[in-house]
Amino acid sequence: MESLTPAQKELYDWLVEYIQDTQHAPSIRQMMVAMNLRSPAPIQSRLERLRNKGYIDWTDGKARTMRILHQPKKGFPILGAIADGGSVEPFIDVKERLDLSELMAKSNYYVLRVAGDSMIDDSIIEGDLVVMREVSSVDEVRSSDIVAAKVPGQGTILKRFYRSENKVTLQPANAKYKAIEVDVNSLELQGILVGIWRGRATEVHK
Repeated sequence: MESLTPAQKELYDWLVEYIQDTQHAPSIRQMMVAMNLRSPAPIQSRLERLRNKGYIDWTDGKARTMRILHQPKKGFPILGAIADGGSVEPFIDVKERLDLSELMAKSNYYVLRVAGDSMIDDSIIEGDLVVMREVSSVDEVRSSDIVAAKVPGQGTILKRFYRSENKVTLQPANAKYKAIEVDVNSLELQGILVGIWRGRATEVHK
């Protein structure tokens, strides 16, 4: 497709995000506010250019029928694989993408910041952000799941979950720490681990 000017791309990117989020087209007024414009003329001009270039279309005479013709691919490109001690050739033609948009949209997901080193053998270190899924019952948890649990006298902790009848063992992933055993009825489960985010830069030693 024909390339866009910076002004056209600004509007197009905003339209894509707006329509994806709301599932309907915005009004001219909303576009004016988003583009910080006081007149509808520049918006209408950009829309016509986007339509002529094949990026958007709408049904003439009907309000809010605008649609995106070529949805941008979601997610991060998967460029290849990497192995310890060696390298592999990256893929030339990127066909796979890692799409996290559904994860971000889950209303029953939340994030905790890790403090301490009790889960380092599971590659969870201090400062990591862990994405948790809320649970309403112990029955939703499987053996060896990593959970956030509120334990009397311990506060909220992150550990692996093991159940034997009415007893629960919360197992750390660091030999320095002992497992915690609690009665299932005194345990308040707050979530199951679904992902880990380590967004900070890593120190490089020369």
